[in-house]
Amino acid sequence: MKAVMVMFDSLNRHMLPNYGCEWLQAPNFRRLSETTVTFDNCYAGSLPCMPARRELHTGRHNFLHRSWGPLEPFDDSMVDVLRRKGVYTHLVTDHTHYFEDGGATYHTRFNSWEYARGQEGDPWKGNVRDPHIPESLSGPKIGDLWRQDWVNRSYLDTEEKQPQAVTFDNGIAFIETNRSQDNWFLQIETFDPHEPFFTQQKYKDLYPHAYNGKHFDWPDYGRVSQQPEEVQHAVYEYAALVSMCDAYLGKVLDLFDRHDLWQDTMLIVNTDHGFLLGEHEWWGKNIQPFYNEIAQLPLFVWDPRSGAKGERSDTLAQTIDIAPTLLEFFDAALPADMLGKPLRGANGSDRQPIREAALFGMHGGHINVTDGRYVYMRAPQRFDNGPLFEYTLMPTHMHNRFDVKELNDLRLREPFSFTKGCRTLEIPAHTYVNPYVHGTLLFDLERDPKQQSPIEDIAVEARMIRLMAGLMRDNDAPKEQFERMGIPVDGIVDEEALRQEKEVRREHRKADLGLNEEWTEKGRDAYFGLRCFTPEALRPSLREGLIGFVQAAGKTVIDDSAIVEWVSASGPQGQQMLGVLKRLVL
Repeated sequence: MKAVMVMFDSLNRHMLPNYGCEWLQAPNFRRLSETTVTFDNCYAGSLPCMPARRELHTGRHNFLHRSWGPLEPFDDSMVDVLRRKGVYTHLVTDHTHYFEDGGATYHTRFNSWEYARGQEGDPWKGNVRDPHIPESLSGPKIGDLWRQDWVNRSYLDTEEKQPQAVTFDNGIAFIETNRSQDNWFLQIETFDPHEPFFTQQKYKDLYPHAYNGKHFDWPDYGRVSQQPEEVQHAVYEYAALVSMCDAYLGKVLDLFDRHDLWQDTMLIVNTDHGFLLGEHEWWGKNIQPFYNEIAQLPLFVWDPRSGAKGERSDTLAQTIDIAPTLLEFFDAALPADMLGKPLRGANGSDRQPIREAALFGMHGGHINVTDGRYVYMRAPQRFDNGPLFEYTLMPTHMHNRFDVKELNDLRLREPFSFTKGCRTLEIPAHTYVNPYVHGTLLFDLERDPKQQSPIEDIAVEARMIRLMAGLMRDNDAPKEQFERMGIPVDGIVDEEALRQEKEVRREHRKADLGLNEEWTEKGRDAYFGLRCFTPEALRPSLREGLIGFVQAAGKTVIDDSAIVEWVSASGPQGQQMLGVLKRLVL
C-alpha cells in the first residue's frame, strides 16, 4: 500500500468550486471531488502553520499547552511510527518554516526530504544591493522578510523556477521512480496559496479587472483599511495563485490516472487553515476571531479499500484525524496519546460520526468549539488574558529561541498525561493577541452560515461550554486554561452566572471620564482596545492621560480620531499602541 498527501497552505474552502465558489477557475479541484470523498464539515485544530503541523504528526491538539514550536521529545510523530513499521517516508516542500528555529524537528522525521527555495522571505539569495520594491499597500514585514522576498522574486521570473512548481516536480519524480515499489508515504507540501500571492502573469490573466493602484499582493494581518477596489484586487491575486495550485494538483491526478495508482494508493488533499480576504472586515488568520473562513477546511480523501468516490461526507472531521487515518491505512498501531480518529469509517458506505464536537484555536486566543451547527468562541474573562503559560522542552518561537528574559521565571512542571513522564518547562507566556477585545461569540450556522450576526442563547452557550470543557479535559489542558476562560473543569455552568458575566463585560466596555463628554461607538471601541492591551497597574494612568488630553484639547466628542490623536502624541509607547489599534480596532 502507498499514500500521497498533497498539502496546501492557507487554502480557502470558500474559494473552491467544490464548496460553492463558481467564479474561481479550478477545474482540477472539481475533478478531485469526482475521484474522492469531499468532507463538508472539517475543522482546523491548532493554528497557525507549525501548530497545525504538530497536529498532523501527533494527532492531538497543540494550542492549549504551547504556541508555535518544534515537535517535542515526548511527541509521537506519525512519520516516525510509519518508519518503524517499515514504511518509507519522503517529504517534498517549499515551506520555509520547517527550516527556522520554530520548526526544525519536523522534516527530519522523514527518511528523506527535498526543499525548494524562495517562498516568502526565505533567506535564499544573497544580494547586498537593495532590490527595487514598488510602492505598495503592504506594510513592512518582520525583520528582513519584505526585502528578502523582493530579492527572491527577481530569481523566480519563470513558472518552472517557482518553488511550487519545483516542489510538485520533485514529488512527481518520486512517484515515477518508486511507483512499482510498495510501502511508502509521500507528502507533497507547498506554501502556496499563502501570502504573498505571487504567481505568473498567465494565472493573473484568468481574472481580468481594472486596477491602477499600488502593488498589493501581501495583505497585512489586521482590519481592512483599503478601498473596495484594492480589496478586490488582492482577492484576484489570491485567486490567480489558487489557479496555479489547481494546475499542479492536476499533474498529480494525471499521474494517478496514467499509472492507475487508484488501485493501491491513498490520496489526501488538505490544508492547515484558511485566510480572511476582507470577510468580516479582516485580513489574515491569527489576530481576529477564527471565523469559518479560517477554521473550516477543505478535505478530500481517496481510500482504495473502500473505493468511495464522488461522495460527500458531513462527518465532523479535524486535522488531528489525518495522522491516525494514515497509520490505520498502513496497519500501524495508533499511539495511546493520539486523540484523532481514523477517517475510514467516514469515508464510505459504513461512515459513522467520529465525534460530537470539535475544538480549535491558537495559544492565547479564543478557545473555540463547534458541534457542526453552532460555533462557540469563548474569550478570556480578564482584561490581561491570563493566566497563560508555555509548556515545552523546546523553547523556540517562529524565528528565534526564547529570550533569556522569558526564561528567567521558568519553573519545572509535573508531567502531563502525554509527556511520557517528562516534566516540562513552565514559562509565562507573552502573546500579541488578546481575545478579550473581541468578546465571546456564538453563531448558529444553520441560520447564519456566513457568521454575520452573533446570537445570545444562554442554554446553547451552557451546552457548548460543557462540550468545550470535556474536550479540554481529554487533552489534559492546564488548569489555568479553565481559569483563563472562566469555566469550571467539569464544564457545568450556571446560566445565571453566564448572564452576570455578560453584564460585567458591558460594564468593562463603558467609557466615562466624568467630563460630560460624548462617545461615539468607534471611539469607545478604540479606548476599550487600549485598555485590553494595557497592564492592570497602568490602566488608571491611561485614564488620567486621556482626561488630561481631552481637557487640554477642549474635546466634547470622543471618536476614534480623537483617540488616535491622543495616542500619537504619547511618545514611543504611544506609537506602539497605535500599531495595536490599527490592527485590531481602527
